[in-house]
Amino acid sequence: MSGVASTSGADRAELSTGGVRDLFRDRPIIPLLVLLGILVALSQLARPGIVTPEWISVILRASVPLAILAGCQTLTMLTGGIDLSVGAVASMAGFVVATFVSGPGTPVGIIAALALAALAGLVTGVGVGVFRVHPLIMTLGMSLVVLGLANVWQLQMVQTNSGVAPVLRWLGSEVVFGIVPVNFLVFVPLAALILLGLRRTGYGRLLYAIGDNPVAARLSGARSWQVLVVLYVISALMAAVAGFLITGLTNVASVSLADSYVLPSVAAAVIGGTSIMGGRGGYAGTIVGALILTVVSSLLSSLGYPEAVRQVLFGAIIVAVAAAYTRVTGET
Repeated sequence: MSGVASTSGADRAELSTGGVRDLFRDRPIIPLLVLLGILVALSQLARPGIVTPEWISVILRASVPLAILAGCQTLTMLTGGIDLSVGAVASMAGFVVATFVSGPGTPVGIIAALALAALAGLVTGVGVGVFRVHPLIMTLGMSLVVLGLANVWQLQMVQTNSGVAPVLRWLGSEVVFGIVPVNFLVFVPLAALILLGLRRTGYGRLLYAIGDNPVAARLSGARSWQVLVVLYVISALMAAVAGFLITGLTNVASVSLADSYVLPSVAAAVIGGTSIMGGRGGYAGTIVGALILTVVSSLLSSLGYPEAVRQVLFGAIIVAVAAAYTRVTGET
């Protein structure tokens, strides 16, 4: 009887572990929302009274640019790639618009910035899709190229700092009804487009197919190089949009403004359940991942940690959560 009981207990433990793994694998947004709630509660305990509608508005407003850049990582990681050029492209886009404010005007600057971002994405996509350069190397190289060209443009304009367009300041930093960030006007349609595109379109299914089994996708008739070229153009355009919002949020335009967003954008996608090996993940979890990282950053600030300590703790939390997720899901 004792042997039967112990076996039954082991079976229940195994079923419980399997249930947790299935939950993290199939519905990662549920444990992520629980984690987000715990972090909000910890913020309230750390500084009683901090969790107010105004605080929520600040968190939402700050998380939008990160969520958009993390969307770039989600899309590219679904194919087994990554985009380390998003920070440079975002910084370049915001800076280019700022240099056009006192000349041709903001609309021309936005069009020029989007065109340059699309060109950078096109070159990256051709390198990854046609010439088979590893995405890590290609996007890292492109980030250096974009940064160098942005510095050249800065010297040509004889500017070290430029005024941010009023429309971008309004879009990036204002709120309506006291809590709803204006940048939701950009984020909500974009997020809906990504979510529906991944679930309901043939292109979205191709992204998953290429990441899951590129050989099978090619044998089924999918032209992977075309999918990848379009993918990196989309990623660059999204990065440019995030750059507009970051300049509006900070009221600063510089050629390195968004560099600090690169690694958190990767972390938000990984924490949100997107496999860096490709073929599995989604944007809903990435959005929650961006919120989690923003709340963590706010919590560390409220505890009064110096920047160096904050960076160490921030990185440790990212590694711990990503490692725990990998262990629970059994992914290697």
